[in-house]
Amino acid sequence: MTEKIGVVGAGIVGLAVARELAGARGAEVTVLDKEHQVAAHQTGHNSGVVHAGIYYPPGSLKARLCREGVALLKDYCARHALPYEEVGKLVVASTRAERPLLRALAERARANGVPGIVELDALGLREVEPHAVGVAAVHSPHTAITDFAAVARRLALDVAELGGSVRLAHPVRAVRETAGGVEVLAAGRRLAFDRLVVCAGLGTDAVAAMAGRPGDVRIVPFRGEYYALSGAARELVRGLIYPVPDPRYPFLGVHLTRHIGGEVLVGPNAVLALAYEGYGWRDVRNFRQILGWPGTLRMARRHWRTGLREVRGSLAKGAFLHAAQRYVPELTAADLHRAAGGVRAQAVGRDGGLLDDFAVDVHGRVVLVRNAPSPAATSSLAIARHIASLVPASVR
Repeated sequence: MTEKIGVVGAGIVGLAVARELAGARGAEVTVLDKEHQVAAHQTGHNSGVVHAGIYYPPGSLKARLCREGVALLKDYCARHALPYEEVGKLVVASTRAERPLLRALAERARANGVPGIVELDALGLREVEPHAVGVAAVHSPHTAITDFAAVARRLALDVAELGGSVRLAHPVRAVRETAGGVEVLAAGRRLAFDRLVVCAGLGTDAVAAMAGRPGDVRIVPFRGEYYALSGAARELVRGLIYPVPDPRYPFLGVHLTRHIGGEVLVGPNAVLALAYEGYGWRDVRNFRQILGWPGTLRMARRHWRTGLREVRGSLAKGAFLHAAQRYVPELTAADLHRAAGGVRAQAVGRDGGLLDDFAVDVHGRVVLVRNAPSPAATSSLAIARHIASLVPASVR
């Protein structure tokens, strides 16, 4: 008999996993999502950057899956006529003190097999980005951009063509393991599966609790806010301009990002949200769950100075402008206008530590994707293979 597998979450990771299970394993796959469209949250609100693998520790799961994922995604976009543009990324050191970190970043990128990495001086970086300034830079010419929501929609079509189904407006209300499988209550219907894979992103904790597997890490949401460049100011940025990242955090800092279609965004910051889908300051509906996790307060005590700086950036346009002007000084306040933001699902341990790598738990018939941080969208097709390999085969 055909194996029946349920997947919770119609973001790019959940849909890629469903496609992999249906195609490579021949399973009958059903994707469940509470929203009325695919890619409604993180997938549809991210930067659109196809990361090349510059940042990640060599040998880490992140590094391996990123490099594998880039190749798979580039081929997938070509086969399905989806946008994929290698606009290039410039990581800029704005001070001499950042040069050692920049040099280490270049070494890490080469160790990860990122092609074409070049270290540039102040004059060389201006040949790549004529309006940018800095003392040095690392250039990754093959870093690309795409439309991840469009990729997700294509993956949903693949699932259907492989005999599966994507059921939107199907919020999961209960999960129960039985002697023969997993029973899921969604949209008032009881569905029976042999296995269940949870790729719920911001909703991970809720579904894990339903399955009786709350775990030792929890999702803490961080809101990322953006400004967009207006009119002619867009022409000041050719591709992607990033700061040298702070190695203490999994966030990359405010950067300038050209998108498919020509829009250029400035951001994001990283502000603790008090709702799992807290796209605005007024949404605090989940504050009890978020602040009730011991790891949240321990994290806040450890990083409160950084948190205050991020809040200031959220409330003051000038903070965003100042961050952007470090790299493109010609920008003015009139060039920036508010753009749509997003919310990132960051897994935090009980000790307040931020999980930086992918984390997947297998509990009986339930597979839980606990942490799928950036570059999850870039790596989605490779992550799907990895997760599918962890789903135990059903004995029927």
